[in-house]
Amino acid sequence: MRTALGSDERSHLTDYVEADLRRRGHEVQLFGPPNGESLAWPDVAQAVAEAVAGGVADQGVLFCWTGTGVSIAANKVPGVRAALCGDAETARGARAWNQANVLCMSLRATTETMATEIMNAWFAATPDHSEAANVDKVNAIDERYRFRQGGGGAGHGGESENLSGGRRTKT
Repeated sequence: MRTALGSDERSHLTDYVEADLRRRGHEVQLFGPPNGESLAWPDVAQAVAEAVAGGVADQGVLFCWTGTGVSIAANKVPGVRAALCGDAETARGARAWNQANVLCMSLRATTETMATEIMNAWFAATPDHSEAANVDKVNAIDERYRFRQGGGGAGHGGESENLSGGRRTKT
């Protein structure tokens, strides 16, 4: 399995998770400080999410201090389902019920033991086919709000909001 691993800082935990992924037989691609690059958490999240969405990686693993920031940023990339997981059951459910493809963890709150348990559950989980209709609904939401070249967001009738000026303009 090809796994993209990124964090906004290199730590004992990121090194541990990288080694654990390699022990599992994963081909690991590093992003941000774990790869010697100085990148902020939104940039690391975007790079990992784009690798997953673009098929360069099968799964992603992301870290920031709380895990929340990278989860939010990664979920902005169409086709990515990033899940912040602080325990094994949440990780299992994210994969089985939500078909998450990017695992996000907190550098502050995750121990090595917890990371191992979370990854064991994440990689062992299989899709729960009884949730297919719900996954399809999430796909429909993703598609509806995805930016389209020359047409703006589908849910905005060809308009986009100019956040700095607070007015709507045609795109």
